[in-house]
Amino acid sequence: MEKDSLKIDDLDKNMKVDTMNDGDFTWYDPKELPFRISGLPWFSEEKLYRRLPKQPTYEIPNIVDRLAHCTAGAQIHFQTNATKLAIKVKLFGKADMNHMAATGQCGFDCYIGEPTKQKFYRVTNYDRTQQEYEITFFERADRALLNITLNFPLYQGVEKVWVGIDGAGKIVAPPPYESNKKVIFYGTSITQGGCASRPGMAYTNILSRRFNLEFINLGFSGNGKGEPNMASLIAEIKDPACLVLDYEPNCVSTEHYKETLPQFIKVYRQTHPEVPILVVSKFPYALEALDRSLLEQRLERLTFQKGLIKRLKEEGDKQLYFHEGTEILGEYADECTVDGIHPNDLGFMRIADSLEGTLKRILTET
Repeated sequence: MEKDSLKIDDLDKNMKVDTMNDGDFTWYDPKELPFRISGLPWFSEEKLYRRLPKQPTYEIPNIVDRLAHCTAGAQIHFQTNATKLAIKVKLFGKADMNHMAATGQCGFDCYIGEPTKQKFYRVTNYDRTQQEYEITFFERADRALLNITLNFPLYQGVEKVWVGIDGAGKIVAPPPYESNKKVIFYGTSITQGGCASRPGMAYTNILSRRFNLEFINLGFSGNGKGEPNMASLIAEIKDPACLVLDYEPNCVSTEHYKETLPQFIKVYRQTHPEVPILVVSKFPYALEALDRSLLEQRLERLTFQKGLIKRLKEEGDKQLYFHEGTEILGEYADECTVDGIHPNDLGFMRIADSLEGTLKRILTET
């Protein structure tokens, strides 16, 4: 006997795809004032939703250039008294990942509240087979001014996005950052946000809600390999508060990491001799339980990292810091990933919790 297909969204209204409610909206382009776009260092010059410049000064790998279209870490900031808030999105492509939710890969999520006190409100639960969607984030009765943060998709490009509010509502500028300084992360798929269930749960976005500073996510899935040209390109970003190097997992070998890490630091130091640099070591992967060689490789790199930072500090670089990743996932580390490598939301929260104190000390000392 053929079994009926079970459609959960027919049984549970909270599982249904969100749709636009009837009502007139006035649509705004967030590229224009008074909106603020953050997390895209070259946005003010190019007006593109892209993490690297369209024509980089330095030659970079083709795949990194393509991954730069993924909008991980980008945010839209504004305040509104609207009774209705909606978003209209045109993506570069459809959701196509096997072990990452479409809401994380291609969705936007909405946070409300003042800086450092933002709370999650809603994510764009859209039809994952579509490349364009329109979603209403909220409808309410009063017109109290709300501070809004919209997080961009982690693993897809955004061609166009519009913010919609009811016709009688208004958009005003968001509260300012504490300063114009930027916290920059360079790393891997984990840095980029794989495999968070929604954008706000990438660890750089979690941290951005705990500091009133701009955070920049330069995680390139499978391709954060520490090339010198990437160091030169990242050094072009103005007003860095701190550079976090979290790219160890993408190194093809321990020898490659031993070669690239000191060179990356040296190249960056040519432009920013006093900016704090924080090196983060990788956390253990699940496969280490049955593959001792993976454990030995990680421990060898860990010894190298500690020795390198110690030596460079002794040679006069007092703005180098190290954060060991061995225990970064905490007590239930084996439950913090979707595949033994890429964190789930619990894993990303643990990473953010672990890094928060280190970043606070660094930013306070400088």
